[in-house]
Amino acid sequence: MTKVIDYFFSIGSPWAYIGLEPFAALASEHGATVHPYVIPLIEDNGGIYSRNRPEARRAYWTKDLKRWAALRGKALNFDNRAALSDPAPAGLMIIAAISAGQDWLKLTSALQEAFWGRGEDIGNSDVRRAIAEAAGFDAAALDEQGQSDAAQAIRASSFETAKAAGVFGVPTYRYEGELYWGQDSLPFLERHLKGEKLVA
Repeated sequence: MTKVIDYFFSIGSPWAYIGLEPFAALASEHGATVHPYVIPLIEDNGGIYSRNRPEARRAYWTKDLKRWAALRGKALNFDNRAALSDPAPAGLMIIAAISAGQDWLKLTSALQEAFWGRGEDIGNSDVRRAIAEAAGFDAAALDEQGQSDAAQAIRASSFETAKAAGVFGVPTYRYEGELYWGQDSLPFLERHLKGEKLVA
């Protein structure tokens, strides 16, 4: 029987960025099908944006993120973060790619690498289109489709699916009804994929 992993993520999550490659490799290793859901944090379920946390926790968050990025071999660029616009339109471009049956993992990687690795302003349509074009996609078509009512409806539906499942943060992986929050939970997902489900 095919293994299916529901993957809840956002382009604007640095944790989703540094965890994307190991997650994709893990899913491939186990022959799992990935069902992607592009969502924001779900505050109603307890998700807390870093900007809303106390300074001490934000400072630790940044240090911990840098440690994990180094462990994963990923560069992080925090220069001019305040000047960057909303990455949500890039997420809608990913939704368009998913809907069109295109390589959404490749596009996600390209956009996250640009945003988190190089500090590029993917909220700017010209910037994200250039990134997608360089990755081999019809960027204009995907970006236009991403702004459609259909893409917005998929995003809203994905949010409701995640909320009902108990998801609050990204990335979150769901396998056989079990949620694993954060890229640091990949070892637990791996053990579950091997048939060893850990229960607290």
